[in-house]
Amino acid sequence: MSSPPAKRLTIPPEIDAEMTPAVRAFVEALIDRIQDLEARLGSNPLNSSRPPSSVHPHAKPNRPKREGPKRKRGGQPGHPRHQRELIPTEECQHVIPLKPEACRRCATPLTGSDPEPLRHQVWELPEIKPIVTEYQQHRLPCSCCGETTCAPLPEGVPTGQSGPRLIAFVALLMACFRQSKRRTSMFVEDLLGQPCCPALTVKMQNQTSAALDAPYQELVNALPEEPQAHMDESPTKEANRKAWLWVVVARLYAVFAIFPSRAGTAVGKLLGEAYAGIVHCDRAKMYWQLKQLQWCWAHLKRDFQALIDHPHPQVKLLGHDLMRQVKLMFQHWRDYQSGKISWKAFRGRMAPIRVAVEGLLLRGVYSGNDRLIGMCDELYMHRQWLWTFVDHRGVEPTNNRGERALRHAVIWRKLSFGTQSAQGSRFVERMLTAIETCRLQERDLFAFLTAAVEAHLAERPAPSLLPTP
Repeated sequence: MSSPPAKRLTIPPEIDAEMTPAVRAFVEALIDRIQDLEARLGSNPLNSSRPPSSVHPHAKPNRPKREGPKRKRGGQPGHPRHQRELIPTEECQHVIPLKPEACRRCATPLTGSDPEPLRHQVWELPEIKPIVTEYQQHRLPCSCCGETTCAPLPEGVPTGQSGPRLIAFVALLMACFRQSKRRTSMFVEDLLGQPCCPALTVKMQNQTSAALDAPYQELVNALPEEPQAHMDESPTKEANRKAWLWVVVARLYAVFAIFPSRAGTAVGKLLGEAYAGIVHCDRAKMYWQLKQLQWCWAHLKRDFQALIDHPHPQVKLLGHDLMRQVKLMFQHWRDYQSGKISWKAFRGRMAPIRVAVEGLLLRGVYSGNDRLIGMCDELYMHRQWLWTFVDHRGVEPTNNRGERALRHAVIWRKLSFGTQSAQGSRFVERMLTAIETCRLQERDLFAFLTAAVEAHLAERPAPSLLPTP
């Protein structure tokens, strides 16, 4: 992390007295430039939109030391206990009764059974051996005309050598567990005993992508009807070109899409040109075309922290004043979420905070400080997008759902450096959509992928990812 910001430079009086007005103005401009550069050097994930991965993992943040006794590492006294529960005896593959033969004190032979024996269960992996099914297609001649006829494969049997469970598993290794194609083929060959090469993983990737096409399009078509959506985006690459990975998170499903740019046209393609719901987002201008927004207060909190870290005392003071109101706001929100206060009481508590924040923004607008004017003017001119969560019940003040959904995709992109083709991008879109949607719906991801691949191989309709009523 960066060091604390230095105090503002000032011209010593003895030097100032000898300066001409032109030189003084030039020096003041240089001081302002130094302040701006120092503020940029002081940016970090706590006061800007920089991702946490941009900072070295061993860097120490400049946070005030916690007061009170230092806690020991590990679980604290009184924390809930976590342990693996025993499964019912009838679900065990093997049950081995162990009975003592003689008394441990006097060596008298023992008989009988303990009605409640001490149960000890050991979990182990079975010997992994692939199941190979051979289909022998007989070709028989006709006794009448002499024409030969070959028996077709049963419905759902792939023409290749990979079954639906293997195809779904390989897709999971690459998409959910972020393995490269080469390491995926090594895993399949070394641990599963299934002959595999990177080219075969590409073939299975394309089969999975085709199997997810219909469920993916079904979710895309349902997005315009959602009353709320959380949106976020992140840069990526397709071959040697820049691209952007977008995510839209509804209540019980998510949709990922890769577009060649960050332009606002992507918003219309995902939500429809006439979307009337509420969108949670950051302050990026491509979202301004929508009617109702909820700007993320987690982003705003970082922006206000940047003001606090700025060397100029006027900027620093406004940052502290705004941060004080933000902390009160989140405290009231937590009280409402936990059921301590009602919705009516929450709105009542937010009324003075709303007035105070807007007044502070006006103070920044008329401060005469370039560091404050632009940001405060933008926030004040669109202040209705700050308080949508107060005016509409059921709306969250942050875009955490969108950012959490995008986190796995960002890590995958950092490991894979993007995709190499449009076909690879479609696989990324559809797999990320299936992974996050199954997580939101608490569905078995592997079971869904297997069912989708089976349906694709049998040319049947694919299972749906839409939430059940």
